[in-house]
Amino acid sequence: MTSKSAPAADYAIRQINMTGESLPKTINNGPGKGLPNNHSERKVIHVGGKEVELRYLVGGFYIELDVDDEAMLDERLEEIKAACNATIEHGYTLQVGRYSKYKPTLHDYRSE
Repeated sequence: MTSKSAPAADYAIRQINMTGESLPKTINNGPGKGLPNNHSERKVIHVGGKEVELRYLVGGFYIELDVDDEAMLDERLEEIKAACNATIEHGYTLQVGRYSKYKPTLHDYRSE
């Protein structure tokens, strides 16, 4: 899993988490253990002028937004939808919800 934070002044995105299966260079178990993993999705792509080797078969993104109100949320969601429509050719599902804690819990206060 990978996590990247964006500067709050430039974006309303606070954090992006990607989930998915690992694409190791060699097979880790079974009869082919130690052989090269010739998976069709294990390739090098270009991102921002840099070569990046894909190590995961991404299954989902969790995008944490830093928004003040519903209007700002709707605006950011439209931007995300436009980016997804332009880059994801086989469809996607966009769900809005709270998937991580956003304020300290009683346990957090007790731990301090």
